[in-house]
Parts: sequence; C-alpha cells; structure tokens
Amino acid sequence: MVFSSLVFLCIFLPIVFLGHTILPGIRAKNAMLLLASLVFYAYGEPVYVVLMIASALCNYLFALWIERFQDQKKWIVSVAVILNLALLVIFKYAGFLTESVNTMFGTGFPVPDIRLPIGISFFTFQAMSYVIDVYRGANKAQKNFGKVLLYISFFPQLIAGPIVKYHDVEQEIEHRTQSADGVARGIRRFIAGLSKKVLISNVMGMTADALFGAAAGTLGAATAWVGALSYLFQIYFDFSGYSDMAIGLGWMFGFHFKENFNYPYSSTSIREFWRRWHISLSSWFLEYLYIPLGGNRKGKVRTCINKFIVFLCTGIWHGANVTFLFWGIYHGCFLMLEEFVPFFRKEGGKIKTAVMRIYTLLVVCIGFVFFRADTMTQGVQWVKAMFTGFSMGAASTSLALQQLTPLYLVTFTVACIASFPVFEKWKSDGRYQAFYNNMAFVCSIVGLVLCMLSLAGGTYNPFIYFRF
Repeated sequence: MVFSSLVFLCIFLPIVFLGHTILPGIRAKNAMLLLASLVFYAYGEPVYVVLMIASALCNYLFALWIERFQDQKKWIVSVAVILNLALLVIFKYAGFLTESVNTMFGTGFPVPDIRLPIGISFFTFQAMSYVIDVYRGANKAQKNFGKVLLYISFFPQLIAGPIVKYHDVEQEIEHRTQSADGVARGIRRFIAGLSKKVLISNVMGMTADALFGAAAGTLGAATAWVGALSYLFQIYFDFSGYSDMAIGLGWMFGFHFKENFNYPYSSTSIREFWRRWHISLSSWFLEYLYIPLGGNRKGKVRTCINKFIVFLCTGIWHGANVTFLFWGIYHGCFLMLEEFVPFFRKEGGKIKTAVMRIYTLLVVCIGFVFFRADTMTQGVQWVKAMFTGFSMGAASTSLALQQLTPLYLVTFTVACIASFPVFEKWKSDGRYQAFYNNMAFVCSIVGLVLCMLSLAGGTYNPFIYFRF
C-alpha cells in the first residue's frame, strides 16, 4: 500500500485516524497503530510481514540479552549485527553476488531468484540502531515486545524512512498527546508531500522513464539533458515527498520525526549536499560507521578513507547493482577531493557561491544518471551524450521535444522554484506570516484536489525508494 493511492487516502487512513482518536488510553492507541501497521505492510507483503515480525522479535531478544548479560554484551551485539546484515545480504544481494562470482570465475552456480521485501533496508537499519544503542547505554531495552514491534513497523516511516532511533520516539510510544494543532499541521505537511509526489515527481518520472527507455541510437545532448534533469527532480520530489508525508502522518498521531531533507539542491558542496539529503541515512552512517572507524580524529588521510568506506557502504545499501556501487564511490571521491583541495574549503563571495552551487548540482546530476541507469554502459553513454552529443540528428531532438509539453514545462518550472528555499524567509518574517499561512492553506486545498483528480485518472504512481 502506498500513501499516494486512493485505498490509503480514502479507506485506510480515515479508519486508522478515527480509531486512534476515539480509543481511550495509550495501550489501546498503540494496539490500534500496531495492528494498522501490520495490515499496511501485509497489504503489499502478505508473506514477508512474517519476516519483519521475526526480525523485530530477534532484535528485541538481543537487546534484552545485552542488558542481562553485561559481560557477554560485545559478543551478543556482534551476533545481532551479523544476523541483521545477513538478512540484507540474503534478500538484497544473493543474486547479485552469485552472478558476480559466475562472471569472475566462470562458475555455473544457480542464481537465486529472491523477491525483495519492501522497505527491508529501512526496518533492518532501524532495528540495528535499537540494539546498538542498548549496547552503548543510549537507551534501555524495552521489555514490551509490542512496543518494539510498533517502533520498527510503524506504517508512516516503515517503507521508505525516515530512519528513526528508538530513543527519539520512546517517550511518544509511552505517552503522547494528539492536539488539534498537531493534526492540522500534519495534514498540511502530508498534502505538501502528496503534491510533491503526484503533481511533480510523477510528471518528471514519466519523462525520465520515456527517455531512459529509448533506443541508444536516439541519444543526443537534448535527450540526455532532458532525461537527466527530469530524473534529478523526480527522485528528489519522490523521496522528499514521501518523507513529508511520513512526518505529517507522525504529527497526526502525536509523533515527531526529524527532518529528512533540507533543500539539498541549494548546496554549495557535496559535503553540504549530504548534510541536506536523506539526513536520517547520513546520520545513521555517521553514528554507527564513520565515528566508530575514527571519524576525522586520525588525520586527513584516515578521514578520507573513512568517508570513502561510508559512501561505498551507502552505494551498497541502495541496491545490488554495479551502478549503485559506482554512485556511492563517485560521491566518496568528490568528498575526498573537497577534503584535500583548499579551494573547496575557503570562503568566497557571491560569484564563488554561484560557481560552487552549479558545480554541486552538476556532480549530483551526473551521479543520479548512473543511479538511474540500468547498466554502467548506459550510464557512461548517457553522460557522454550530455557533453558531446550535439551533432545528433533530428531523431534525438524530436524525442526530447516530444516530452516538452505545456504540463511538463509548467511542472519543471515549479520544480525548479520548489527545490530552493525561496519562500522560507516569509515563514519567520512577521510582516508576511499571515499572508504565507493563508497561501499555504489555499495551496493545500488546491493541491489535494489536483492530487485526487490525478490519482483517479492515472496509473503511473511508483515510489523509487520502495525497492530499497
């Protein structure tokens, strides 16, 4: 079940919200949310819901054992981490690893065809953070399995994040308030995310899919740039839209999740980009991998190596494909470049800021070409066409022009504006706050109506990060 579906919007969400609101007591409310979350996951994964429950149970027990057997806790947490990673390896990478071995050594091992459970990377990382934090003493082991299962399976952030740490929501699982103001803010935030997804990402996605799926012979500069920029906006508004919806749903039920995006395309370096993009994943790797490796405490060379390892793992986390692996290494290389070259660390004026913003967007855009490409060959051909494909004939130009419909051009313009904090000052400026609030209300109503009309009449509605 996806948030941007009529089943969720018109049936599931109203029933769950009404039930959570009228039920008395936190135990009944938690039971309602737990049941709803399991139904939500089972709707799309009727078999793998058992896997998710088993994962939660194992990590629940590991946390209890860590707290009980203090002298053996290092071994227990090691086993817990290994088993969680093994879960990811089996379901995400078994086929890829087998194919790689067969290719490298000429073997003929049968390639397992294992369907990927939706959201496995997210709920596994969340479960690992819970066990590791108990080991570190950041929070106590929860004795009630239902509360641990609710934490891991809570439907707003189950499928595609943000990745939430247990101590950030522990108090709200134990006791929370559901205020009218919080519900109103949550609804507005949810509609904002829904609008990002349905009205912007879906339009950009149809163009990106059409162009990336075109024959290689039609690939010229025009096609390559339109496709690359379309995907640049598709993935941002898809993923940030989902995060907005998750955060909004959390507010509606009395939970407060941390922000997951902060206008990443306004960044002036790749380092800053990763402080603004998928913040919960970056924070996870920072806390549970980068800092344990030594962080930036052991010299510049070691810092660069640590960053490279982190982004290698980031690429692997995203999926079993050489393109994801390259994407992670690619970002790691630019982070090392920014660490070593003084130019990137020196302050500059407006001209340097503009140049650095263009540099960052260009690096990110090229990286996402490989992220989107089916193979490394396609990615290389695409980037080559972006910079050298100006001599292609009418076929390439015609293919690109076919996509530049009035709807696309309007959506592209809105995407450009919405990718930067153009209106952020109005939020805090008392002179414009009333106007901003009124406009936000009107935009929410209009956005919801347009989304419902689009969903009722369309079939294109994928979420990119569901496959991770």
